[in-house]
Amino acid sequence: MKYQIKGEPTPVVICEVAAGESMITEKGSMVWMSPNMEMQTSAGGLGKAFGRMFSGESIFQNIYTAKGGPGMIAFASSFPGAIRAVEITPDRPVVVQKSAFLAAEQGVELSVFFQKKVGAGFFGGEGFIMQKLSGRGTAFLEIDGYGVEYDLAPGQQMIVDTGNLAVMDATCSIDIQSVKGVKNVFFGGEGLFHTVVTGPGRIVLQTMPIGAFAQAIAAVLPTKNN
Repeated sequence: MKYQIKGEPTPVVICEVAAGESMITEKGSMVWMSPNMEMQTSAGGLGKAFGRMFSGESIFQNIYTAKGGPGMIAFASSFPGAIRAVEITPDRPVVVQKSAFLAAEQGVELSVFFQKKVGAGFFGGEGFIMQKLSGRGTAFLEIDGYGVEYDLAPGQQMIVDTGNLAVMDATCSIDIQSVKGVKNVFFGGEGLFHTVVTGPGRIVLQTMPIGAFAQAIAAVLPTKNN
């Protein structure tokens, strides 16, 4: 499979696949394709289907396969930002925010990922239920806004606002940390908790989470008078 990513800040990834080669997506993100790309919708097993539903994705996957010769298929981002290509290998799975997965080669497997620490579950927001990508192949991920990468050494930490963690190696872990100081909590405008990411591993932080963007837009929209 060969690919090109074009058009930021509203990007699209254009994939050229060999005969018999398949791509998967869960969002209905296909925007155009050659006529010989055949679509098949599959739940991929009951356990996997419910796992995807719990992580915020669709129960079903769309599988596109090139029939009778090479094919072309394009997947577009649903929000202004970037599309990142990530190579998944058996020894290097990655964990992504639940809305990040766009498409992948068929050798990539998706499953729900839970944090082991209870604190991250109750207060971590986007950090609690995430998706794990494993197997082998290229996966394409949506980044809200601009993505900044850091390589964390063993034990090295990064404090991140909720929703800004887009991708991390499965070797990383996350927990929550309460904002210190009464005035900081009530008047700081940063919420009650931050996400703490601990290495080793690579992380990708996004500058404009779609949830924060929606809140900013809602705050300036006129309200209806009842």
